[in-house]
Amino acid sequence: MNVIKSTVYLTLTLFAFQTAAQTRDSLDIKIGQMILIGFPKAEVDQQVLQEIREGKVGSIIIFEKNIPPRNSFVALKKIVWTYQQAAPIPLLVSIDQEGGRVNRLKDKYGFPKSITAEAMGKSPSLDSVKFYSEATATTLAGLGINVNFAPVVDLRSNPVNPIIAKVGRAFSANEDSVTLMAKEVIRQHRKYGVLTALKHFPGHGSSKDDTHLGIADVTNTWEDRELKPYQSLIDSGYVDAVMTSHIVNRKLDPDGHPGTLSDDVLAGILRQRLHFNGVVFSDDMQMHAITKHYGLEDAIRMAVNAGVDIMTFSNNIAGSDERTVDKVHGIIKRMVENGQIKRQRIDESYARVMRMKKNLLTRDKEAIYKQELQEASRKLDAANAELANYAQYKDVIAKAEKKKKKRSKKK
Repeated sequence: MNVIKSTVYLTLTLFAFQTAAQTRDSLDIKIGQMILIGFPKAEVDQQVLQEIREGKVGSIIIFEKNIPPRNSFVALKKIVWTYQQAAPIPLLVSIDQEGGRVNRLKDKYGFPKSITAEAMGKSPSLDSVKFYSEATATTLAGLGINVNFAPVVDLRSNPVNPIIAKVGRAFSANEDSVTLMAKEVIRQHRKYGVLTALKHFPGHGSSKDDTHLGIADVTNTWEDRELKPYQSLIDSGYVDAVMTSHIVNRKLDPDGHPGTLSDDVLAGILRQRLHFNGVVFSDDMQMHAITKHYGLEDAIRMAVNAGVDIMTFSNNIAGSDERTVDKVHGIIKRMVENGQIKRQRIDESYARVMRMKKNLLTRDKEAIYKQELQEASRKLDAANAELANYAQYKDVIAKAEKKKKKRSKKK
């Protein structure tokens, strides 16, 4: 009952803020919902907490540096809880928990062991994907983390790709196999009320370079079939969100802009061709594929105008300048006021983010009901088994009594 009351309260909170957005100048609130920020240590950061409290941040991201080394589960849960309680609009609390190399919640902290997507992809059945995905989803749900930046749906098309294939992040080179396994990952997360984001759109599997370090150009290696997992999963209703990649693909954007900053890629392909109208997260805006070639203001303007709904500033990339919430927030607001970004674009992103948060609350409630139903079903099965055993016991006793009576009559 307490969980249901909490869900109702959060739903009313969202409604109240949406109503307020229609009755007063709420540009600050709406821009805040477009910013995802990292925090520096394995403790609550007071500056980030205040920014959350003021509504300047709508999402946060967890890295390994944020995990307390002792009593990790409870300690991290307390950190997440503190941030969430301070938020006027419920936060999206995100993490990159793919398994294998991209694995923040390591078993050395007491979390369940994980394996790479490649290892899961080599299994002759979906059992491995189901097992490890459910273990991940239950852990995230328990911690209060409600968005996993997974599964990776890049194809293993270049086996020496330094950031995808060589570190086991792709399920397969076959687009149908990738789709099948990604769907199972999403299904297991949805059972426990955790949202997922497919990445890295429109396809990073054929690259020869790492966008953390600089430009990765896939113009001559990218294939149209890399879009198939996105198309299939969107059509079947399995996509909560999509994360962009910073790859350059002149087949898709003749001007050579990275996917994150490309109107041709995001508005043209993802929105119009694939008909996706959910939330688009940027990959980290502090990766060198962006910072070495675009100034901060240009990158923000291009990303928003291209169709990014939530921009990621992790403050976790070596060699990149730290980006404060006030600075990012101020740049976006100024660009709206001077017309470089249309107010309509902010409204569109705000509507998508709020819809996603409402869906998250609904899914939390559905997950609770499903778990209660499963528990009730288990108890019923146990009761039926006991009854069956009792009936069998009575039958054995009755037969023994009959035999006893027959022997008595013979005497």
